Amino acid sequence: MTKETMTPRERWLAVLRRQKPDRVPLDYRATPELTQKLMRHLGCRDRTELLQHLHVDAAIYARPRYVGPPVSQNADVFGCQFRNVNYGTGAYPECVYHPLAKLQTLAEIERSYTWPDPDWWDYSEIPRQVTEWERYPVWGGGSEPFLIYKNLRGEEQAYVDMILHPEMVHHCLDKLYGLCYENTRRIYEQIPGKVMITPVAEDLGSQEGLMYSLEQIGEFFLPWMKRMIELAHQEGAYVFYHSDGAIRKVLPCMIEVGMDILDPVQWRCKGMDRRALKRDFGDKLIFHGAVDNQYTLAFGSTEEVRREVIDNFQILGQAGGYILGPCHNIQPVSPIENVLVMYETAYHQSWL
Repeated sequence: MTKETMTPRERWLAVLRRQKPDRVPLDYRATPELTQKLMRHLGCRDRTELLQHLHVDAAIYARPRYVGPPVSQNADVFGCQFRNVNYGTGAYPECVYHPLAKLQTLAEIERSYTWPDPDWWDYSEIPRQVTEWERYPVWGGGSEPFLIYKNLRGEEQAYVDMILHPEMVHHCLDKLYGLCYENTRRIYEQIPGKVMITPVAEDLGSQEGLMYSLEQIGEFFLPWMKRMIELAHQEGAYVFYHSDGAIRKVLPCMIEVGMDILDPVQWRCKGMDRRALKRDFGDKLIFHGAVDNQYTLAFGSTEEVRREVIDNFQILGQAGGYILGPCHNIQPVSPIENVLVMYETAYHQSWL
């Protein structure tokens, strides 16, 4: 039986400060369908009970309440509209209406589009959200604006814009990052010093390499990401950088602008060898995730899952700096046994 002497918050902080925790922190993310499947299998009444059963070091999310103009059903505050697309064992919402898709110039956007205002959210309830959760890590604020830009313009057009309409991309990202920055600042203002983690994300990688040139990343993403990271660090928060795919080439740039945690370490992608990542960046980054759900969790045997968890501890966890979790949302195709083996194996592993 693993003896626990720390709260989830203390456990995360120990890893982030490169100290020795009582055990490696465990994180969880899965589709709603998989979560419901697990709850039924284990007889859990709710998600909280499920996470306790799996020994997950759950987090609290500090979020403002939307009080702005009415938003129509299946839409978001940016005017994008979504439809659930069934993939057989579940469904994902996909953007089917892109409000800026038909606009041809920056002038048209400036003339006809209204950007959401930070005043459309009420931040006053945030202190109450975290009042009774001092034992847990608090997440708050953050940014992932190019994802929103792709919904506004359409994914293919968004990539084209970076080459043919860079002034449009700069204008929209300035608006979107500006909203994220002010949203994050106001969250910090409500609970000074209590936010532990702020995500600053952009998916930059495919299975084989970067989806953008380093020059494009330097022009469109890094300046604003640096501002977001500096804001988080001023508050004492750690920056959680998420990008799927083969992103090794951009890691030096991300380290330079201040990222603290790399997620999800999709190690089966080209150039993402775990040993090389630990060797070259282990003194600069905390690794988060790294249990593969493209093959191992979905189609591997329980022994393959167990072996991968142990490998992650021995490679990424060597001398500290690792938080275990799946590489992305665990999908419903993953056998229940594989998920349970992942968490049980991790829970009973000794800190290296």
